[in-house]
Amino acid sequence: MKLARFSLRLRIFIAMILLVLLASILIAGVTIYQYNEEAREYHQDRLERKEENIQASIDYTIKETTYEVKPEMMSLIFKDAIYQIATIHNMEINLYNLDGGLLKSSKASFDSDSLTKCLDAKILNTISHSLDHRYVNKTLENNDSYLSSYSIITDKRFKPLAILNLHYLENDDFLNKELQEFLERLSYAYFVMLIIAIGLAYLLSKYITKSLKTISDKMNETRFETGNKKIDIGNTSQEIAILVKSYNSMIDELEASAVKLATSEREQAWREMAKQVAHEIKNPLTPMRLSVQSFQRKFDPEDPNIHQKVDEYSKTLIQQIDTMSSIASAFSNFAKMPAQQNETLNVVNIVKLALDIFNEDYIVFLADKKEIIANFDRTQLIRVVTNLVKNGIQAIPEDSLKTPKIVVEVRDDDDFVNIIVTDNGKGISEENMVKIFEPKFTTKTSGMGLGLGMVKNIVETYNGNITFTSQLNEGTTFTVTIPKK
Repeated sequence: MKLARFSLRLRIFIAMILLVLLASILIAGVTIYQYNEEAREYHQDRLERKEENIQASIDYTIKETTYEVKPEMMSLIFKDAIYQIATIHNMEINLYNLDGGLLKSSKASFDSDSLTKCLDAKILNTISHSLDHRYVNKTLENNDSYLSSYSIITDKRFKPLAILNLHYLENDDFLNKELQEFLERLSYAYFVMLIIAIGLAYLLSKYITKSLKTISDKMNETRFETGNKKIDIGNTSQEIAILVKSYNSMIDELEASAVKLATSEREQAWREMAKQVAHEIKNPLTPMRLSVQSFQRKFDPEDPNIHQKVDEYSKTLIQQIDTMSSIASAFSNFAKMPAQQNETLNVVNIVKLALDIFNEDYIVFLADKKEIIANFDRTQLIRVVTNLVKNGIQAIPEDSLKTPKIVVEVRDDDDFVNIIVTDNGKGISEENMVKIFEPKFTTKTSGMGLGLGMVKNIVETYNGNITFTSQLNEGTTFTVTIPKK
């Protein structure tokens, strides 16, 4: 899994813990390296001190000997002295002549077989050409590490007499034990430090991302409307402060834009409504005008059928006036926001009551329970049901060969009530689906297209929603979902 998929807080937490672990590993590595270097320097210094002391003992032996001091006599001079010197300094001592041949060794005779009887030419060459006439090499014997030093023994006139070889055992038991104890204590300290680091990393990551989470939550709550709250998170870093300031400025601009848009939409809606009202009112005014003009031209008080004509004329005017009245009532009902009367109703009974006004015998009512209680306005609920059923009736063509059928269902869905109205009419075309809830949109030859818009208005006022599915020439299903409370 990629690290980018983790949250910022988790990435900060993981990074801090890894940083502490990496630091611990580096410190432990440096510590081990430092101990190894100190051990190496300790053994080299100790070998040099041993060599200086042994050289002093050898010089003293040469000074006090009764033999003639020359290379050929070195084996006699140190016949017994080499054992004394080796015992005093607790070191293995070997003497080689200047040609590299073994002269004398402090090792027991049965161990002398393991000694090199003749030095390597490389050792002799290095001793001869180095400034200090000294050579040190490291060897491994029986899993033990040894330092072997080779140096020239001279007389008081600095004339070479022999080659001194010291065999020094690098015993690291004490240093290794000390290193182990130190690493053990260090591991305890690292463990405590890791626990503290985890706590600090958690708190620090939480502190760092707290401001970002506040901003994120506010952004998720932002809507293109007024009422969005600004962010106020107190003292924070400069970067977060700039981000908060930008967000608050955006909220101001968003609210200003929302107000302008709402004003523009209201003005546009009223203009559209005015056009629609004017259009709908002009329709009955035209026949009324024609009727008055016709009556004016043909009016004859002496006509024996004058009363019949006046009666027909009056009926025509009354019919058109009723049409205008119904238009005014329809627009009034649509524009009026339904008042939320939180009545406790049995939705099943109210829907049955709404269906009683219809005489069509192909309307079928179904309910999965006899009683489904919800808070809703009785009148508004009846308006919703009657409008949906009227649309279903009008969607069934009169010349249809199919048997008309409208099914009205009431279903209990936990905290919600579903009212489902299904017809087997002509259905809704794809181009009309996006317009179906728009005011004044209608596919019928009569009516003003306000019914479904009013239903949507009522349902959304009660925090519900209305959806539909439709198949051309097969039928349409409207589903109204409203909360019980």
